[in-house]
Amino acid sequence: MRKSDKKIENSLRESLTHVCELALEHVEGFEWITHLVNYDKFPQSLRIVCVFNTDAELSAAITNKQDEYLIGLIEQELAKVAIKVGDLTNKVSFDTEEKCSSQAEGKWELRLKRHG
Repeated sequence: MRKSDKKIENSLRESLTHVCELALEHVEGFEWITHLVNYDKFPQSLRIVCVFNTDAELSAAITNKQDEYLIGLIEQELAKVAIKVGDLTNKVSFDTEEKCSSQAEGKWELRLKRHG
């Protein structure tokens, strides 16, 4: 990883950590957030995954437009560290612990490959 990639990675990690802290307080069922990126193709390769506990909690969050709230938070936090990725709608996806357990035996490493 190049020095410039490490700086971007640190900024991404700090920004998404702040999003996570806010979401844990304000979004029911939200559990954690992660990102996947190939720095040779950044920012086009950036994928962000927001994970909820259950499918029902994710459905309720979408009904209550919490998905839009999370995307807005991510946009705000990335803007604070001058990371420009364009429209996040296609870069942010949502998943659940419940689906990972039933479809990937709880193995997030395998499950996240489908988001990449």
